[in-house]
Amino acid sequence: MITRDDILREARDWIGTPYRHQASCKGAGADCLGLVRGVWRALYGDEPETPPPYSRDWAEADPRESFLSAARRHMRESDPARAGPGDVLLFRWRAGAPVKHAGILSCAPLTGDACVIHAYEGVAVSESPLVPAWRGRIAAAFSFPGVDTWQP
Repeated sequence: MITRDDILREARDWIGTPYRHQASCKGAGADCLGLVRGVWRALYGDEPETPPPYSRDWAEADPRESFLSAARRHMRESDPARAGPGDVLLFRWRAGAPVKHAGILSCAPLTGDACVIHAYEGVAVSESPLVPAWRGRIAAAFSFPGVDTWQP
């Protein structure tokens, strides 16, 4: 059985991987989706589906909820207010816009404050505080398959 600790250990192993659009190679390059895909591969082997090529502005150019729909096909959705460490968070840059960013919820080792492990343009995969500006953009939360529901 895959545990939340397994997810966090793997996600943290990606920290420092440079940002590379459409990439998913630990140590060489990843974007936010590439990080989630890489953690999935480490936990389950093959990915459930191969994403199509996408441009940097794909969510603005195509208003369909492609990212959110893919997560719903392969993960268990939960109330974002009840998300726990190891869950995948999806973000909207603004209200009404399609989901365009993902990260893995974590906790700072010493304080227990919520953090997110993610990659975005200009920033390598990092673990950063889940500050109010990020919290306000959360659109959905998902658990990896077979992972127990978070019980605080």
